This record gives sequence, structure tokens and C-alpha cells, in this order.
Amino acid sequence: MLLSEHEIDIPIADGHRGLLAYFAKAISDRLPENFLPLRFVVYGSDHTKYLCEVGGLSSDDESNRAMPSSIFRFVPRDVENTDRFTTILLVPTGIGAEVGGHAGDAGPVARLLGQVSDRVILHPNVVNASDINEMPENSQYVEGSVICRLLMGTIGLQPVRQNRVLVVIDAHRDPIFVHAAVNAVSGARASYGLSCPAVVCLDPPVKLRARFASSGRAAGRIEDLAGLFQCLSERKDQYDAVAVSSVIDVPHEFHLGYFEAKGQMINPWGGVEAMLTHALSSFFNVPTAHSPMFESREIANLDPGVVDPRMAAEAVSDTFLQCTLKGLQRSPRIVTDAEAMRRPGVVTVEDISCLVIPDGCLGLPTLAALEQGIPVIAVRENRNIMKNDLSVLPWRPAQFYQVENYWEAAGVIAALRAGISPDSVRRPLRDTLVVTESLERRDAHSPGRPARESC
Repeated sequence: MLLSEHEIDIPIADGHRGLLAYFAKAISDRLPENFLPLRFVVYGSDHTKYLCEVGGLSSDDESNRAMPSSIFRFVPRDVENTDRFTTILLVPTGIGAEVGGHAGDAGPVARLLGQVSDRVILHPNVVNASDINEMPENSQYVEGSVICRLLMGTIGLQPVRQNRVLVVIDAHRDPIFVHAAVNAVSGARASYGLSCPAVVCLDPPVKLRARFASSGRAAGRIEDLAGLFQCLSERKDQYDAVAVSSVIDVPHEFHLGYFEAKGQMINPWGGVEAMLTHALSSFFNVPTAHSPMFESREIANLDPGVVDPRMAAEAVSDTFLQCTLKGLQRSPRIVTDAEAMRRPGVVTVEDISCLVIPDGCLGLPTLAALEQGIPVIAVRENRNIMKNDLSVLPWRPAQFYQVENYWEAAGVIAALRAGISPDSVRRPLRDTLVVTESLERRDAHSPGRPARESC
């Protein structure tokens, strides 16, 4: 079993309409039959083509394993529930985001948006800061592919009081790192009541290799997944969520180079971690998160000096594991049954009020929100390497907002939550549009439709 990424150029669709179905067909036509897409991103686009990267699983032994449904499966919502205002906050992994692209440094943003929302749904990359996780009390911590499926309308989220978190770690050749991981779990059990049925040392471990795609986005390759899949299959009745801690192979110079670059180097570890958790969540329908494990004492003892504050949480951790344990402790249950999704308390796409993303990010969440009619707020200050002009997409009126920073994003959310047009609090206030509909004239291309013209 192999997880890898493919780069594909897809011609521009007319008016950028129907993109979900368009991309699904284009990818199906271009990739091998035994390749199962699990992650999709448009990292750039112009007037001729979309530059796409597709991560997925290649395997010849899946005949006896239940396969997840297509990541492009889409169920449109019929209504929007307005009893609570639910914000989804995304900072995609591995794109060098100024805010949230390092070590949980979008945590303050999550807490800010939590103050102007009834509920915030976020993914680990937003708040995972090694030994620190300060997600707001009204947040739900779910893996990125789960957010994709939620917006696509194919799953729901059921809040829980507590999960049994199975922890799977590498059977490291140096026992000091195994001891550190076990102590991190024990500390979580003793200090905030984590329920952990076991720490499983996987031998041989999964092989994660982090590399950069030609776009500059952090990606990678994952081999020997079969042992981890077997482990989770055999213990499926023992856990509700899975935390994985394993060695990630990166060039040796990255360990100090990342800190010395002062934020100018994309975090090389996050992309391949996202590939792994996408696969686990998709196949097993449980909350998952990953943390890296040091390769050796030599690397663990490197002194990066005083680092960029956004990376400081990583510079002071031995295991990077605690943030995932805290997040997974109450991560909501994934509901896949259509009937169960209609039960009280289950959060579905009908409950989503808005999506907040860094400007330029075009993937399944943005595409799903576009199709579902969910307002999208794109933050320019959160610069990243994605090269897409989101304003050209066929948004409905008052669906898309480009703002300068997260202060402004909070203001737009507050306006939407209050039921007022965000434009109404800005000046100058545009003139009211007035049109005349003539029943005498008919559009030659649309018989029976009244013509529209300005006064």
C-alpha cells in the first residue's frame, strides 16, 4: 500500500461552473484505476488551466477492505439551519501560510472567531502546537478530510463527552523516544483525564517521507501502510479516535534550516502527515491526528537558538504528541448513515454558516462551499503559495468576501450572525440597483424569460 501524489493540469472550465463534477471526471480519466484519490488541491490557475495535485492510495490488495466513497461525492443541502452560527476555520497544511503554517500559530485566530460564533469547526493544523493546544471551548477538532466530507454533505458530526484514544507509535530503535511518548500519554491521563486503551508500538512502522512538490507545497510519500491498517482493523472495538506518532524522513539539514529560515521555509512535515490522516479517517471513519517523532538523539539535541515565535512550540517539545491527545479527547464522532445524520445534535452541512480560508486556497472545502451556497471569507493577510484568484468563481450574490485580516473576518462573521449585510456598515454605501422588467420583450436565447435592463 502506497500513498503518493500526482500532478495534473486540467483545462479551464467554461465560467468555472460545475467544478466538482468537472474535476472528478478529469481525474478519473487521467489516473490509474487502482489509484484512490484522498486529497485534492488546485495550487494555481490561469486563463487556460488548473494546476492540480492529487494525493491518494495505490494498492492491489483492497478486495477485502471496505473502500471509502469518492472524495467528489456531493449531496446538496436543502436548507440552512439558523439556530446556531457555525464557522469553519481552515488553514491548509503545507502551503506556507503566514498565520497557521507553523506550530499552532492560528490558535489565537480560532479563539477570536470563537467569540463571534456559536461554534467553530477546525482541523488539527490550526491549533496543534506540540505540547500546547488552546482551542476554544466552543470548537470541534476534526481532521481535514472530515471537514471536506462535512461540506460535501456526506457526513455529520456528533459531539461526544470523551473518546477512547488509541495511540500508535513507532517501535523506535532508541527506547528513549518510546518512553517519552508513553510518558506524554500518562501525563494526559493524569492531568486531564484522557482515556487511552493502549499505546501500540508498531513494528515495522509506517514509512513517511516528506518532500516538496514542484509547486513548493509540502507533500511526500507513505509506504508500508498495511501493518497500521491491520492494527486498527483488529482493535476497532477498542477505540473512538487514533493518535499516531512516527518518524518522518526529511533531509537532515531541514531540522535546523526550518528554524533558521525565520518563517520563509514551508514546514516540511505537515504535508505528509495530512496525507496519512486523510487515509486513516477516510477508511476507518474515526478522528485521527499525527505527530512526528524524533529520528535520533542527535537531532533531538540540536539547539535551534531563539526561534521565530510561530515555531517556538516545536522548539521546546520532545514528543509533539500532547496537542493531538487533547484535541482527540473530545473530537466529534463521524456519522455516515443518512438517517442518523438527521438526529438532533448531529452537525451537518445544513448547520454551516460560513467558511474562513486564506486567500487563494482552492480545494474541496472551497468548491463545496461554492456549490452549497455557504458564505466564504478569504483572508489576504494570510499569505501562502497558492495562486488562485477566487473572485472569478461563480459565487452567488453576497456569498464571497475578501478581507485584509482576521480582525475584518471577525467583523464579517459578526455581521452575518446578526443578519445584516456586511456592506451596510461600510462607506461609501453603493446606490441601490434598480432594474426594469419588460414583459413585452423576450430574450431570444431564453424564450419566455422577461428581459432585464437598467433604468
